[in-house]
Amino acid sequence: MAEFARKVRKIESRASLRQNAADAEVRQKRRVAAYARVSTDSDEQLSSYEAQVEFYTRHIQSNPEWEFVNVYTDEGISGTNTKKREGFNRMVADALDGRIDLILTKSISRFARNTVDTLTTVRKLKEKNVEVYFEKENIYTLDAKGEVMITIMSSLAQEESRSISENVTWGKRRSMEEGRFSLAYKYFLGYKKGDDGILEIVEEEAKIVRKIYQLFLEGKTIRAIADYLTKQGIPTPRGKEKWSVSTIMSILTNEKYKGDALLQKTYTADFLTKKSKKNRGEVPQYYIKDSHPAIIDPATFDLVQQEIERRRPDRRQLHRSSPFTAKIICGECGGYYGRKVWHSNSKYRKYIWRCNQKYEADDVCSTPNLDEPAIEAAFVEAFNQMLGDKEQYIVRFEEMLPLLADTTELEAQMAEIQAKHDGLMDNLRRYMEKNTRQIQDQEGYNRRFSELDAECKKAEEKIEAIQKEILAQSGRREQIRRCLDELRECEDILEEFDLDLWNSTVESVTIYADKKLVFLFRDGTEVLIRMPEKQKNG
Repeated sequence: MAEFARKVRKIESRASLRQNAADAEVRQKRRVAAYARVSTDSDEQLSSYEAQVEFYTRHIQSNPEWEFVNVYTDEGISGTNTKKREGFNRMVADALDGRIDLILTKSISRFARNTVDTLTTVRKLKEKNVEVYFEKENIYTLDAKGEVMITIMSSLAQEESRSISENVTWGKRRSMEEGRFSLAYKYFLGYKKGDDGILEIVEEEAKIVRKIYQLFLEGKTIRAIADYLTKQGIPTPRGKEKWSVSTIMSILTNEKYKGDALLQKTYTADFLTKKSKKNRGEVPQYYIKDSHPAIIDPATFDLVQQEIERRRPDRRQLHRSSPFTAKIICGECGGYYGRKVWHSNSKYRKYIWRCNQKYEADDVCSTPNLDEPAIEAAFVEAFNQMLGDKEQYIVRFEEMLPLLADTTELEAQMAEIQAKHDGLMDNLRRYMEKNTRQIQDQEGYNRRFSELDAECKKAEEKIEAIQKEILAQSGRREQIRRCLDELRECEDILEEFDLDLWNSTVESVTIYADKKLVFLFRDGTEVLIRMPEKQKNG
């Protein structure tokens, strides 16, 4: 049988053709970048950071099959989330735009310690055929085993981050219990860190703090103080030119200026996001009395707190533009007088004060209008009445001061309720722990929990009320002491209106329809003045 000469022709499959094309593409240079990060800005970490950048640059450039793109970096940034990591985010954006084929990084923990962030980023890059190589774990993300390994390793890294966060928190709380704390000195006006670690007064800055307290007690509003400091060219604690209301308020209410320290006003609610929340009883607080030198004496500080509370119900008292705003009261409807402009476009232009609600109701208030010279003249007359009985007032005030200084009874009540509150909190804590150890009827548990919680809140309300009472008594004592100093220093008669005296001594002026003005001074004294005749038809 004759043999046939067989001719065989190979028909390439489409798949093999595609693979050959892919292999050719692989043989082209890969565009390679690296990511380096350190979590603190200490000298040791910075040297590690610089070493990483130098290593990756050399490593990529020395490989003939790679094309160097960049080493993306983040310095002094925590890795628990990616929101603030500008270098990381820029690298991912470039990779998604097709500029990078391979990313090198030291480890999963350097890339991200949050499992969700890690996997989300890796999958986004994977969709664009961008590979990440984790050197420490020897993981390539385009490898079949890559995602499983990443999930496991990221979870471990996340747990490590939680552990570190808890250890840091524990360490801080131990320091607080021992009365040790630190400040953001760079942004805290008036203090610097002393050689022994205790706050040390910076006198030039302390003068600004004292001025803020002085202006507030003289009757200036928060806004007026902020504007004054801005116009004086005094920089804010953060070095800015313009002062804000919130900055002034934070200085006026920070107990550290009277030499005390309340610690853990805020706490980290989520170790991953580092989100900080105001502490409303979720974690313990620590109050350290006389922890460092005071810039503001405690009596003045307490007086400022009382004055803030006094002005708080009507925001105009905190933000008023005139010393008369929110101090003149209509004796008919109880509303405040407000400033109006008369003859605004003529040479007779002037400010008059009238009840803000005068024409708002069907019955028009019959209390008179007043011009500013009349208010000033009435104050001079009222203050001179006080000066006429100067010695009598001085004796009265001197007798009142020791009584107001004694807060023994209130403090005893406070100690008793505080002890009761501590016991209630212990009961609540034990009750919660018991529920975690053994199965209980949850409906009954929730009902009893609500009862215990309500008792705790009731005790807290009583504590707050007593604290306010002590503060009010302390503030009143300081007001009377200041009025006493003013009386001792004043001559026998006041010749003209004194704005500082008005701000520091007058609580309010009530205007009645029968032309009477009743001045209420800060010490509780009332002085009746008849309005001058020329104002009767005002």
